[in-house]
Amino acid sequence: MFGRFVRKIISQLLLLGALVLTVFLGLGIFTNAQAVAAITELEEAPSQMVYQSRQNLKDQHGNSWQAIAFKRISPNGKMTFELRLVGFPGVAKIDRSKPLLLTNSMGKTLTANDTSSIIFTDLSAPESNVGQYDIQPLLPELQPENPLKLTLSAMDGEAINLSVPPVFLQEWQTIFSSGN
Repeated sequence: MFGRFVRKIISQLLLLGALVLTVFLGLGIFTNAQAVAAITELEEAPSQMVYQSRQNLKDQHGNSWQAIAFKRISPNGKMTFELRLVGFPGVAKIDRSKPLLLTNSMGKTLTANDTSSIIFTDLSAPESNVGQYDIQPLLPELQPENPLKLTLSAMDGEAINLSVPPVFLQEWQTIFSSGN
């Protein structure tokens, strides 16, 4: 009688454990997969479309940066693809006289020109924590299966390094090929 009671308790605990494990695996708690941010499609003006994604990146000091990759298609069909990097105010002052460096895991480095001047309404006082870069010519050279390191120059001389996982690069490639 006592043995049957113990077996019943053990079987109930095993069942409960299996249910808990199934729920955790279903929620992705034990997986290492990163969530892909949603691609947003906006009509800024008649016949002017913007496709964008936003991701959060960390620098080497653990500071958060928002990476906004976006493609703009103007009414005349001209396309631009840019990457805007935004840090918290006061964390870093970006040196916009230097390009953004993109280095893949094989050590190949590409440079992206700064286009920040087009986003500020007051060029005499641009936001020092925001930088925007033309990455359109570089996208065909980026391999989405390899992680990427972004390097921003800072006014204090210290480089800001941001790691971009492959899943984010895949999303940028998806945006680049969408809406054409």
